[in-house]
Amino acid sequence: MWTRPERDRLDPSTTALLMFDMLEVYREAIERSGALQPAVELVRACREAGVAIFFARADHRPDGADFTRVLTDTDPAFTPWSAQHPQPTAPAPVPAGGYRSLAEFGQGPADFDVPKRRWSAFAGTSLDGTLRVQNIETLLVIGGSTHVGVASTVYAARDLDYQVIVVRDACTGHEEPRTFFLDTVFPRMVRVRTVAEVREMLG
Repeated sequence: MWTRPERDRLDPSTTALLMFDMLEVYREAIERSGALQPAVELVRACREAGVAIFFARADHRPDGADFTRVLTDTDPAFTPWSAQHPQPTAPAPVPAGGYRSLAEFGQGPADFDVPKRRWSAFAGTSLDGTLRVQNIETLLVIGGSTHVGVASTVYAARDLDYQVIVVRDACTGHEEPRTFFLDTVFPRMVRVRTVAEVREMLG
């Protein structure tokens, strides 16, 4: 008979930390959000507990050959597109090394690298297959933007029947939608916890 796992305990052997776009190219925004130090603390706790760490990161061709064709109304700052401000057909130029995870996390060979070209870390990537091979049942999700990539990934993970915990103080993005998702959307879908609470759950 299938039973749900304990609500406030985590088995490190079946838990993974999924970091979403915590990259050098976004360093300024990540630091401004206040999420960097909590994320560093969470990574340290996960490494100590033996939790697998997955780095989902943007990885686009400079020529735009793999860029989305989806039309939107505004840019990320909610400025409408116009003839003077057209929607791009290729990613913005990124300095060399910009798509690397932040140096503070110490990504290494034992970690899992998940290059992605869409918002959801599951779309067109090896993530789901690798998680299942590693017998992962629960995902700790951090990064940003909370209302964009994190939300897309959390929706997908839930529909794939993963247990999901969004770690609120390690999420980034515009403050208003970030708070809305953490307080109003995610608790109806999954669990929302702080870094300190996750550390207690890991024992």
